[in-house]
Amino acid sequence: MTLAPFACDPVRTRGRRFAEATAPTRTDYQRDRDRIVHSSAFRRLVYKTQVFLNHEGDLFRTRLTHSLEVAQLGRSVARTLALNEDLVEAIALAHDLGHTPFGHAGQDALNDCMAAYGGFEHNLQSLRVVDELEERYPDFNGLNLSFETREGILKHCSASNAQALEAREPGGVAQRFLPPSGPDALRLQPSLEAQLCNLADEIAYNAHDIDDGVRSGLITLEQLREVELFESFRLETLAQHPQLGDAAQGRRLLYDTIRRMLSAQVYDVIAATQQELARAAPGDAHQARLAGPLLRFSVDMRRQSSALKRFLYQNLYRHPQVVQTTDQAKQVVRDLFELFLNDPKMLQAGFAARALALPAADRAAQARVVADYIAGMTDRFATREHQRLTGKAFGGEPLKSALI
Repeated sequence: MTLAPFACDPVRTRGRRFAEATAPTRTDYQRDRDRIVHSSAFRRLVYKTQVFLNHEGDLFRTRLTHSLEVAQLGRSVARTLALNEDLVEAIALAHDLGHTPFGHAGQDALNDCMAAYGGFEHNLQSLRVVDELEERYPDFNGLNLSFETREGILKHCSASNAQALEAREPGGVAQRFLPPSGPDALRLQPSLEAQLCNLADEIAYNAHDIDDGVRSGLITLEQLREVELFESFRLETLAQHPQLGDAAQGRRLLYDTIRRMLSAQVYDVIAATQQELARAAPGDAHQARLAGPLLRFSVDMRRQSSALKRFLYQNLYRHPQVVQTTDQAKQVVRDLFELFLNDPKMLQAGFAARALALPAADRAAQARVVADYIAGMTDRFATREHQRLTGKAFGGEPLKSALI
């Protein structure tokens, strides 16, 4: 496929942190994707929650299935816009590698635990995974991914963490999170491929959270009728397939409505972005970075998508049953953090060695090792470790004897 002038061309990559010979049959971005797929962190995503915890059902989305859906949506749009599909796929598959067990609940709990030690950001943790924590190569830590993939992974970053990253890597992946220098300086945007992954992420989780929410029984098709973006396509489906109005056909009605909604959002992004590209007319990938955000929804689709997000927050993410479960998950993370920080010997061998090699007074560095360990856990491993170390089942109740 011929790339647009403003796409990221692997021939012009800014390269890797550690120089390596190029592969004979793959571009750097294809090589990045392959390294991500074969990483331990990627495999663990299959047992990390999206909204519903891993033990709550076999058919709910996990971080792995979510990442695959983001990659599929991203590649579809990239192909039409002549962006680099391989880079989009690599970013999409890696963007959640640093997520904790128990989804956003685990992330919030770990951030609270780390408040006195620099906090915890899952995007930054994803970068730590590919830069430091994966141990696969004899000459360096991490996966040694290309600059463009690493930049796309770092979707958000606080000013303090950006400054720390910039000090270690001047002009690197965190530069765009710092104020531009000079009177005529412009704030850089990430590549168009990274911008696309951000939108594909939003489109994917809105759609699959509707699906999982209805499947779980926590939200209903009747409730969703108040959501304009959903209701318009539900009515469109019924107009073409009136037999789906039968209650027994609710699953087919839901699937077809979501399918139409996904397609409409994808086509909207393509059309709105094509208008922005025509207006900005970037001559190359760097000019595209200087042109401001170019990947976007239309104004009306942005309004409808935001309304859907508000609905999901109020009716699904804050549902009492979800809140109860996530509160229990937060307690698991807090208990594990306290146990490991107070006794690093309880950590897995490699992490214990890292923590014990640090000066006893460097509490922040020890806490970061603990955070790395907990963030890498799957839902079921965290639950099992918590039970083993505290004697309590998920939810805080003492474990009952198997003989009862």
